[in-house]
Amino acid sequence: MAGIFSRLKEGLSKTRDNIVGGIEGVFGRHDRIDDDFYEELEEILIMGDVGVHATEEILDKLKEDVKLNHIKAPRECRQYLIDGIKEQMKVTSDDYEFLSKPSVVMVIGVNGVGKTTTIGKLASIYRKRGKKVLIAAADTFRAAATEQLEEWAKRAEVDIISAAEGADPSSVLYDATGAARSRGVDVLLCDTAGRLHNKKNLMNELEKMNRIIDKNLPEYKRENLIVLDGTTGQNALVQAKEFSEAAPLSGIVITKMDGTAKGGIAIAIQSELGIPVKFIGVGEKISDLQEFDSDTFVRALFDTGDETEEEDVQEEPVYDKDDYFHWPDD
Repeated sequence: MAGIFSRLKEGLSKTRDNIVGGIEGVFGRHDRIDDDFYEELEEILIMGDVGVHATEEILDKLKEDVKLNHIKAPRECRQYLIDGIKEQMKVTSDDYEFLSKPSVVMVIGVNGVGKTTTIGKLASIYRKRGKKVLIAAADTFRAAATEQLEEWAKRAEVDIISAAEGADPSSVLYDATGAARSRGVDVLLCDTAGRLHNKKNLMNELEKMNRIIDKNLPEYKRENLIVLDGTTGQNALVQAKEFSEAAPLSGIVITKMDGTAKGGIAIAIQSELGIPVKFIGVGEKISDLQEFDSDTFVRALFDTGDETEEEDVQEEPVYDKDDYFHWPDD
């Protein structure tokens, strides 16, 4: 079984070919650092969905480092460029407090981005750490959403609170928060509707759900995670902006990073919105949802990691069999 770092490096192969391959080409074509050199780097980064804002900050920092360190040859500034990209994606230990404290994790996102499977994988991560987990199936609008979550709950060996299709999502959450308190649950994972009639309805529904949580579980740490599909590139940024207007987002989960050359969106979103990427998905396997670490991400992206390092040790599987589980329309 491949280790964490190997799977991440493999999952980022398309993005690496797109962005890093282009950057290495710029280094190879130029024998001095000039405006043309910077312009080519800018084009590569923007075309790789790193985003205009992040690209400007990365290149401004690179120019400053080049000047301060009297660098003349393009190849000599490679590490400074890598460090500049890494700075755009920093995640602190405080960003993961919700993993170690009693928490309510609201999972938000449009249909089709992998929201349901993300909840299932998060449930597995928590359970593997000895946490008592409860899932609230509060997306009552999409056909089969509850069925899918019930299957995930079964696989993850956690409890779930659900209701019939079309039921009031807030009533499901009310029951779930009551159950979480009475059962001494460590984490309540809440699914939410991927789409309501309009943004106002979405905002009202999320606000109503937030009030229920505040009233019933006031001492629990709150976490609002938005799930985004990495293959959609800049459209993922648009979705994040729209949902951030409806709910205060505390973290981002980017899925399907293994199937895209647009992995630069992970840099763009964090830079544009100031919301940290906390998990990335690099495959359908349960263990392919990983906590995000900028150092590891950039090492894997630039292929600078040593596969014998500690991060790459083999892991025990979460399940002995049926470790792959996928719904095509989650």
